[in-house]
Amino acid sequence: MELNADLFSKGTLWAAGLIYAWALIAALRMASWRRLLDQEQLHVFLGVVVVLLLLWHMRVHVQPGLWFHLLGITAVTLMFGWSLAIVAASLALVGVSINLQTGWDAYVLNGLLVGVVPATLTQILLVLIRWYLPKHFFVYVLVNGFLTAGLVGVVSGYVAAWLLVASGAYTFVELNQTVLPFFPLMFLPEAMLNGWVMAILVAFRPAWVGSFSDELYLKGK
Repeated sequence: MELNADLFSKGTLWAAGLIYAWALIAALRMASWRRLLDQEQLHVFLGVVVVLLLLWHMRVHVQPGLWFHLLGITAVTLMFGWSLAIVAASLALVGVSINLQTGWDAYVLNGLLVGVVPATLTQILLVLIRWYLPKHFFVYVLVNGFLTAGLVGVVSGYVAAWLLVASGAYTFVELNQTVLPFFPLMFLPEAMLNGWVMAILVAFRPAWVGSFSDELYLKGK
């Protein structure tokens, strides 16, 4: 979900910019850059950025100033962690902004919506799921991959809607009559996209998935 900067005040955009800048700086400082020293991992990371760039070009204009597209950030976060997921999303969003000429005023706001928010939710849920549920292969794939991705997609959509209402661009009644009833439909495509990607990767390329290990999810199960 991406928004047009024209719908928001300068104060809102500055606040979004500060939050995004803090998250990006934290991500750059905490990112596991040593992992990218491995040529294979670097190629996978750059490939992920390209995939996000292509995925975010496949969008639907649902309301004036509001575009919907699949996120794909849950899979990226599970592969590379919170920090590199935000870096990847930021790089992909630069390409989208240049190619679609969406305007740089909205960059930080959309960076929050398509990068920081979904990556943070995915990371929090990963920790909670590890803590409360059995560490099992199918739990990882079905819950972390499928269910988490669907939930993250829906929550990110509602966050965008809340920002629109808070900005005064739309009222809750207007959104409730147009786009909000369709937000639950985001669950299935987002879950299927990320879930199948993770199922394939942990089965055939587990070395590409930083949050998965045979010792934790397979050994002794």
